[in-house]
Amino acid sequence: MRSSEPSRPSTEPDTALPKAAAATDADDSQLRWSRSWSLTTRILAVNLFAILMFAGGLVYLESFRDRLLAQRLEEMRAGAVLIAAGIRDDAAPEVRRLIAVAGAETRTRIRIYGPGGEKRLDSWDVAPPTYALADPATEDWRLTAARSIDRSIDFLVGAESPPYLDTSLPDRRQSYAEAEAALATGQVQDALRFAPDRTPLTYSAVPLEGGEVLTISANAQDITQVVRDERAVLFAIFLGVLGLSLMLTSFLARTIVRPLRRLALAAQRVRLGRSREVTVPRFKKRRDEIGELARSLSDMTAALRSRIDATETFAADVAHELKNPLASVKSAVDSLGSVRDEKLRAQLLEVARADVQRIDRLISDISDASRLDAELSRARMEPVDLAAMATAFSELYQGRGLPRGVSIAVERAEQSAFLVPGDESRLGQVVRNLIDNAVSFSPDGGRVELSLERHGDEVRLIVSDEGPGIPEGAEEKIFRRFYSERPEGEGFGQHSGLGLAISRAIVEAHEGRLTVEAARDGGRGARFIMSLPAI
Repeated sequence: MRSSEPSRPSTEPDTALPKAAAATDADDSQLRWSRSWSLTTRILAVNLFAILMFAGGLVYLESFRDRLLAQRLEEMRAGAVLIAAGIRDDAAPEVRRLIAVAGAETRTRIRIYGPGGEKRLDSWDVAPPTYALADPATEDWRLTAARSIDRSIDFLVGAESPPYLDTSLPDRRQSYAEAEAALATGQVQDALRFAPDRTPLTYSAVPLEGGEVLTISANAQDITQVVRDERAVLFAIFLGVLGLSLMLTSFLARTIVRPLRRLALAAQRVRLGRSREVTVPRFKKRRDEIGELARSLSDMTAALRSRIDATETFAADVAHELKNPLASVKSAVDSLGSVRDEKLRAQLLEVARADVQRIDRLISDISDASRLDAELSRARMEPVDLAAMATAFSELYQGRGLPRGVSIAVERAEQSAFLVPGDESRLGQVVRNLIDNAVSFSPDGGRVELSLERHGDEVRLIVSDEGPGIPEGAEEKIFRRFYSERPEGEGFGQHSGLGLAISRAIVEAHEGRLTVEAARDGGRGARFIMSLPAI
């Protein structure tokens, strides 16, 4: 048959797999804190930016309010000092007019307390009040809600709340700690309180001559309103950003998470052995990474199915090929007990021995064929000189002598280079198989020719013989496993039928082609052509 005994080169331990595994572990360690998160959770986590931005805005608004209040206290302190200086310089009749005008201009309340702490003069007694303290019980529900929001935000950001104004205390100097401190220290003192409606009240106290104290106060409702307005704008922006984030999350979940979940489900069903009933989506219209992943998984599944089919077919062929010699051995062994003729017993033993040898050959070739893909995937591609290899094999075969007077020759173009990338031992196995096939089909005194050609970026090694040629329509069948096409006169079972199948697998693993055609010029024989990319 058009087959020969494949050689079995030694294998080397694979060191690439542990390195790949180590690389995978290293990549996975970068996600150590979030490796258990789903993709949807990670997308939502990214969208927490909107919430963090809102929280940061709230913190900024609180600091902005504190700066405004501090600035307002500085202005009141300066105003209190100027008013106190004016009171020292003016005569008593002018004091009432001074505090009335100053209070109206600065929209503050100015009071003077006597040495005993009693209120001696009040700008609201000589001019209309400049501000009014609102009663929370009579206010609209929206203001009540605004105060609740103020309290909640102050609590969240950890802002310090000043004490509330106690309206039940008498209007005396002793009711105001800053006035007492100003009298005791002789220095200007400031204070901040909350009005009943939670608007800030700013106070400054300045000591006067004769044990008197001047206080100036104001209700900073405008600051509270500004902060609330800015907070409303910030909240509106937050709602917009949050809505946009949720829409983006939904979009990403629909376009990323759901397709990945479909692919994962399909892969799971394939893993469970349901590949026949699973259609892996290809997402043909997608041109992004998920589309590439889907098509890769689909192609991988198709390749897996093809590999499973090939394995099942190979297993069936192996069982069939082993069944015949085993049946022959069983028949011979069963007959030995009833045969008394020594000559016939010797023939039966010879048949059993030949069948055992055939089984051993089959098992060895099957083992080599089953390891072929794994070994080729680990093979190191190095420059191989096909011309030198062909010459070496020609000398080897001629040196050990060829049967039936068959000769072998090598033809090559001296000016061409015939270097190809590959595994030298495996390519040598192909060349030996082709030579053995050519020799086995050559007639007595026939000639086997190895010729080398260079066609652009391709190197061809052609093995020609003068045998009967390839039966019409069998050009591809001879490369199938266990295909049987024996030369005339050859004993049955001397070849396993795997040689050419293994040879083609090796050549294709080297990104080449192995084909066969009839002899040129209408002559007898066959031409096996191994085409490989050139270096």
